[in-house]
Amino acid sequence: MTEPEKLIPLHGGYRRLKSFQVAELVYDVTVRFCDRYIDKRSRTRDQMEQAARSGVQNIAEGSQASGTSKKTELKLTSVARSSLEELRLDYQDFLRHRGLPEWQRDDPRRADLIARRCRTADEVAAWAKAVHDGRCGQDGRSGPSGPSGHPKAGKASTPSTKSTPAPSPTYPEIVANGALALIAVASSLLDRQLAAQEKAFLAEGGFTERLYRLRRQSRWNP
Repeated sequence: MTEPEKLIPLHGGYRRLKSFQVAELVYDVTVRFCDRYIDKRSRTRDQMEQAARSGVQNIAEGSQASGTSKKTELKLTSVARSSLEELRLDYQDFLRHRGLPEWQRDDPRRADLIARRCRTADEVAAWAKAVHDGRCGQDGRSGPSGPSGHPKAGKASTPSTKSTPAPSPTYPEIVANGALALIAVASSLLDRQLAAQEKAFLAEGGFTERLYRLRRQSRWNP
C-alpha cells in the first residue's frame, strides 16, 4: 500500500550524506593546514576556513530546509559547491605562489588517499606521513616494495640503469594536494546531489505545489 503524501516530508539527516562527510573532513583538514602553514594575521587564513565551513554548513542547512522548500535546498547546495570551488582556488594559489607542484588528477598518491576513505584529519595526516616517508609508492602501493614488504618482481637494476631518486615532497605540498583531492571528491558528490535535487523538483514541485495537491485531496475525500 502506497504511503500517503505528507505536507512536510522527511528531511534533514544530512550527517548520513557522503557529501557532508567529505566536506566536513575537508573543513577539519583545512583548519589544521591553516594553523600550520598560513600566517595567523593573513586574510587568506580566514577566507580558507570560512569557505571550508560554508561548504559544510550549507549542505546541512539545505538538507534541513528541504522539508518546506526544495528551492532553498537547491540554492544552499549550490552555495556549498561554490564555496568548495573557492577553497580549491586558495589551495592552488598556495602551491603556485610557493613554486610547489599541483599533482595531476591521475597521480597515484591522490588515488591512494581517496582509496583510504579517511574519516578524520588524523587519518589524512597518516597518509601524508606515508607519502613523505616514501611508503606510498608512485605505483599507488603502500610502499616502495609493495604491501608485503618483499621486492617487486622484475629485472635487477644495474649501476648504469639506476636513476637518482626524486626528493621527498614537503608536507605543505602533500597536504595541499591531499586537500585538493578531497575537495574534488566532495565537489563531484555535490554535482550529483544537485542533479538529483533538480530532477526531484521538476518532477514533484515544491512546498506550494504539495500544499495545493493535499488541499485538493482533502476536499474530494472529506
